[in-house]
Amino acid sequence: MLEYPQIDPVAISLGPVQVHWYGIMYLIGFAALWWLGARRARRDPAWNPQEIGDLVFYGALGTILGGRLGYILFYDLPAYLEEPLNIFKIWEGGMSFHGGLLGVLVAMALFARKTGKHFFQVTDFVAPMVPIGLGAGRIGNFINGELWGRVSDVPWAMVFPDPRAGLLPRHPSQLYEALLEGLALFLILWFYSARPRPVMAVSGLFLLCYGVFRFLVEFTRMPDAHLGFIAFDWLTMGQLLSAPMAVAGGIMMWWAYRKKA
Repeated sequence: MLEYPQIDPVAISLGPVQVHWYGIMYLIGFAALWWLGARRARRDPAWNPQEIGDLVFYGALGTILGGRLGYILFYDLPAYLEEPLNIFKIWEGGMSFHGGLLGVLVAMALFARKTGKHFFQVTDFVAPMVPIGLGAGRIGNFINGELWGRVSDVPWAMVFPDPRAGLLPRHPSQLYEALLEGLALFLILWFYSARPRPVMAVSGLFLLCYGVFRFLVEFTRMPDAHLGFIAFDWLTMGQLLSAPMAVAGGIMMWWAYRKKA
């Protein structure tokens, strides 16, 4: 069993102003999107590096608004109806990837309309850069000591400090997600998209891989206490939302290559 590293969730404290690691992780994700996007835009005649700033702005709004609203609607609506002001406390966690994805899709549709680009041209361009932010966000979850895994006797299991975790050794599922949804997904998409692909194929691969990775990791992750298992004593909300993503991604890739053929 490994010892959980005690990291203060507050990275910088200046009087009443506190900067949390969780928020810094989001900034790292947006900065990576900006840098990688500008780098790739210089090699793609369909893109102007000057457009990347607007792209990041639209993506940030979609991520934050969609992620927060998605968590509220999918995971804990009654609690936020009782305490509406908690909606704004994003530094305490409570962001949904699936809600963030929907928010980003709406933002990318607006960006595509503004710039006169095809919707999937935009999503294919953005998809390879998104996993950096996903991985950083999971590290933020780990630092916060939230979204821990199920009880386990694997050598790398950890006891998380939150009393709700029961002082039992658990899977560090946040780190599993950081490796799969972050590092592995980034490498797959970055190298796959380095060569010309059919329109919509890169977006489809993103949905397919993320859906599969998240579905698998959910077997080691503790379901939200107020939701528990959705069905069959093993199906979680994360799996219920991720399975259609994987199916849709596979269909999109098949359709993309079929249209090309």
